[in-house]
Amino acid sequence: MTLASLPTPGEAARHELLQSVVDVARAIFGAAASSVFLLDEEADELVFQAVSGEGEEFLVGRRFPAGRGIAGWVATSGEPMVVDDLVSDPSFDRSLAESTAYVPQALMAAPLISDSRVLGVLEVLDPSPQARSGVRELDLLAMFARQAAAALRVAAPVPVAAGSTGRMLDGARREDALQLLGSLERLLRGTG
Repeated sequence: MTLASLPTPGEAARHELLQSVVDVARAIFGAAASSVFLLDEEADELVFQAVSGEGEEFLVGRRFPAGRGIAGWVATSGEPMVVDDLVSDPSFDRSLAESTAYVPQALMAAPLISDSRVLGVLEVLDPSPQARSGVRELDLLAMFARQAAAALRVAAPVPVAAGSTGRMLDGARREDALQLLGSLERLLRGTG
């Protein structure tokens, strides 16, 4: 590994945070896999940023058009979604799933939203039947995704527009964001 290929501290913090998010989401929902996609607005693509379970060895960094599949719908609509039977769901892009070498039977997905902006999507693949049985579980996933998005914005600010350097929080908003990050960390560690 060359010095140029080493991740920056911001990239390393973002990767660690996102990996924790997918690991915990997979455990909470008793799922076969979980993944986080971040939206690359310039390329209009969703990019696998962290994966837990099926596909974790080779999916990170993979891209697909932002409008495809259920993740694309969630990113576009900004609404969470649960599908108990992907075989019969017309919004499921089977060819895209087959290209990842894992075709789930069911999934839950929620947008990562911060400051009214969709940053990406958190998906839980093949969650246990009890975990996807109602609105309460989908609300839990959506809440978890919102907290993860807020922590992500603190850990590694995302540019507001192409060519922008992003904006850092200051004063009371920064303190609030740091408290949120601490709460999420305690939740992830199971001590909160």
